Amino acid sequence: MYTVTLLTNPVAASLDPALPDALRNAWGGADVQWLAPDEAAEFSMASPPDTQWQVWGDLQKQGVDLIVQPTHGRRKKMLLADMDSTMIQQECIDELADVAGVGDHVKDITARAMNGELDFEAALTKRVALLKGLPIDVIEQVLAERITLMPGGKALVATMKANQAYAALVSGGFTAFTSKVALDLGFDENRANTLIEDDGVLTGNVGRPILGRQAKITALEEITAKLDLSEADVLAVGDGANDLGMLKRAGAGVALHAKPSVAAQCDIRINHGDLTALLYLQGYSKDEFTY
Repeated sequence: MYTVTLLTNPVAASLDPALPDALRNAWGGADVQWLAPDEAAEFSMASPPDTQWQVWGDLQKQGVDLIVQPTHGRRKKMLLADMDSTMIQQECIDELADVAGVGDHVKDITARAMNGELDFEAALTKRVALLKGLPIDVIEQVLAERITLMPGGKALVATMKANQAYAALVSGGFTAFTSKVALDLGFDENRANTLIEDDGVLTGNVGRPILGRQAKITALEEITAKLDLSEADVLAVGDGANDLGMLKRAGAGVALHAKPSVAAQCDIRINHGDLTALLYLQGYSKDEFTY
């Protein structure tokens, strides 16, 4: 069996009740179940539809995300999440660079790296070098004044943990940020790169080895082995090219508001919903959310 999920932005919940009914009729599915009024609905069907991506494209124009996935095992036992532009709304290195006066240059490198146009490790090294001499206390300032959580993140982590899932934050960013974000959201562990400092200022160097695409795959392998889980038990979410390895290996790999080149390689694409979409696609209804 397969489950078809339709959802929209909860801030402006506008899922027309006629839409899932019409799609269910067209695809020969079972009765529609509403997970949240005007926001998320699902129905089951025997096999994946041939017109899935054509319909997906049409619904995108209406502000609706469509996910089709096997029903069995869709409620996952582990969350593996990227941080920048996924669990938070910013790219931390871009915010640091902005304070350092090299924001536009660094943002361009970041965008190209996340789109897969540049080698991640080389791009990170180049960007960190531009932060040389920045006082270390600027990190606390950026955290307090510039970093905001992605909507739905607290509900996602809390709900999955309330249902005995394990949550790991794995970022190509920096531990100075992941430790705070992981604490605020309730992650069980976090992994990231380390900014090197000396006498209260950044040296322009990053600790080795650099955590990039392969390190996220390694985290997936190590944590599932530690917890005696299979990769099929994992829900992974990210937005950049360095996330593709873990997104493809996980049982459910979600491209969240991802770069087009990244989303094109993923079967689960969330462009309109927030992080609660990851609960809906597992079959959680809104009244089951934990906050």
